Amino acid sequence: MKITWLGHSSFKLEESTGTVVVTDPYSEKLVGYEMQNVNADAVTISHHHDDHDCLKKLNKDVQIIDTLGFWEIKGVDVSSLLSYHDADGGKRRGENLIFKYRMDGVDLCHLGDVGEECTVRLGDSIGTVNVLMLPVGGNYTINAEQAKEYVDFLMPDIVIPMHYETPSCRIDVDKVDRFLELFDEEQIVRVEGDTIEVHRDYFDSDCTKVFVFSDEKF
Repeated sequence: MKITWLGHSSFKLEESTGTVVVTDPYSEKLVGYEMQNVNADAVTISHHHDDHDCLKKLNKDVQIIDTLGFWEIKGVDVSSLLSYHDADGGKRRGENLIFKYRMDGVDLCHLGDVGEECTVRLGDSIGTVNVLMLPVGGNYTINAEQAKEYVDFLMPDIVIPMHYETPSCRIDVDKVDRFLELFDEEQIVRVEGDTIEVHRDYFDSDCTKVFVFSDEKF
C-alpha cells in the first residue's frame, strides 16, 4: 500500500487494489497553503473544523465518513472511536474521531486532532497499530511529549507526524523538530518527496521508525 502526505493532517491511503481513502482534507484559507485535487473512494473526517473537513478538492461522489461506526470500502475496513479535541473532555474544542484502517494486511491509525493524553482505556481501544499518524504540534492538539506517550504505549512499527509548522503554515503550532528530538537518530527516516510504499519488511525492525516527509511545498 501507498501513503501520500497531502499536507497538514491529510493523507492519501491507497491499497494495492486501487481503493483510496483520504483523511482530514483542509482549507487553504485556514492552513495557509492549497491542497491538491484528489480522487478517492472515501474520506474520513475527524472533526468539523475547516482545517480537517474541506471537501472542495475531492470528487463529488466520495463517501464521507464522519461518525462512529464500522465500514467496508471496496475491501478496505474502516472504523472509528471517540476521543476529545482537548484535555477537558471536549469542553473547549469538542469531540474528535480516531480512525483505523486495514489495507493490504496493514493496520493504520489516524489520531485526528486528539487533544487528550494517552490513557490505558484509550490506548487499549485503539489496539494494534502498524502505522500511526499523529499530531505533534501542540497548542490545538497534543504536543510532542504527549505524542511520544502515544508512541510508547501503542508501539507502532511506523510513526508519521502531522499537524505541525511547515514553511507556509499559518496555524500556531510547533515545528516537527521538537518531536523528533525525542527519538534516536537511527529511528528517523527522512523521506524525499511526499509518498512512501509500505512493505511488511518495515515491520521487522526492533524499534519504531519515524517517517518524516519533505515539507518544502507546504
